[in-house]
Amino acid sequence: MKRTPPILTRRQFLRRGAIVGALTWTIPVFLDRTMATLQAAALDAVVSPATGRDGRILVLLQLAGGNDGLNAVAPVGDDDYHRARPTLGIADSAALRLGERAGLHPDLVGLKALWDDGHLGVVQAVGYPNPNRSHFRSTDIWQTASDANRSATTGWVGRFFDSCCAGAPASVGLGLGGQMPLAFAAKSPKGVIVENTGNRARKASVGDGPEVAMDEPPASEGESEGAGGSIGMLAGELPPSGGSPLDFVRRTELDARVSREQIAEIAAKAKGQGSYPATRLGQELAFVARLIAGGMVTRVYYVSQGGYDTHTNQKGAHERLLRELGDALRAFAADLKAQGNFDRVLLMTFSEFGRRVKENGSGGTDHGAGAPLFALGGGVKAGLHGEMPSLAAEHLDRGDVAFRTDFRSVYATVLEKHLGVPSSPILGRAFPLLGLL
Repeated sequence: MKRTPPILTRRQFLRRGAIVGALTWTIPVFLDRTMATLQAAALDAVVSPATGRDGRILVLLQLAGGNDGLNAVAPVGDDDYHRARPTLGIADSAALRLGERAGLHPDLVGLKALWDDGHLGVVQAVGYPNPNRSHFRSTDIWQTASDANRSATTGWVGRFFDSCCAGAPASVGLGLGGQMPLAFAAKSPKGVIVENTGNRARKASVGDGPEVAMDEPPASEGESEGAGGSIGMLAGELPPSGGSPLDFVRRTELDARVSREQIAEIAAKAKGQGSYPATRLGQELAFVARLIAGGMVTRVYYVSQGGYDTHTNQKGAHERLLRELGDALRAFAADLKAQGNFDRVLLMTFSEFGRRVKENGSGGTDHGAGAPLFALGGGVKAGLHGEMPSLAAEHLDRGDVAFRTDFRSVYATVLEKHLGVPSSPILGRAFPLLGLL
């Protein structure tokens, strides 16, 4: 079977002068071609065995802005911690104990319930060598799984798609938010972005194109893109010589429309099994759960909760964020259990970095390094994983928590033990596996 070439984004397509010039002579050829072959290929991909409705699912939850891990999972009985945080520190008596030396923030009651049920794993002091304190660069490092001194154009999830999901539809990856995460960037474009409002997905797009209203009918043949919205794919390779650029654009639209209609249909029919908090995160996780219940073939979902850049007045803002996080995750787990899907789903949080050990003069904390990472699901081995390093001044990394676990070890563990694929080809080299799964 002839391999379908990867697609450029429309924006990139229009930027390519040679390709734009080619439009003038390819239009007549394109109009003479039937869409049957392209349409059949797109429809076949929706039920591709590469995804599988019973396969394992990964949900990535980004805590954007740099979550203060030292207050999310606070040291207990640590005088260095309390000296560094005389106003922000969590009192030993208030921490939701995870053992003798650690406790959750008192507003993470939802996560404590998951811990008590044996479904929450906490990986301590996660980071990478030579940490970067820039939000943008550190986020790129986490999303591409690159070394701090190297840049990559594909994401670690995108490389998973390239390696293991050939022939899968665009919806093998699905993100909720305004733009495609760099983690999804692949050589062969994959990924659908859905804008979710309340309990209903209202907009969707493929790749980095503008969103398309979910309740609008697809544009009929010959209509302008304004009728059905503009849809683009993630950046991919150039079409092979001799191929028609318009064929690639049209194939992109077809794949996007098929994915959009499939998502809308499943979201409309599937029923949630739980009661979620009326927060954006709660409603987005409710939407993900409905798609899982409806048999969506998506392997990786991407959700983000922002607001963690707490330089000033951290106390109230961080408490609210953690309460929203814990309540939403507890509802999500209950929903998946009621569906019978809890054992096949793993949800993993990540943040670009933690915060500095010492509180600043504005009632907040500044950009740091190592921080804890949460994982929940039926296959998670509950408990604390890894060692929390000493907070004594001589053991810090320029005032930060020194990392003890490379985040790519977490990725390698997820790839091999949950998704069931070799991690070295995706991450570029082997990393030690953890006992998290």
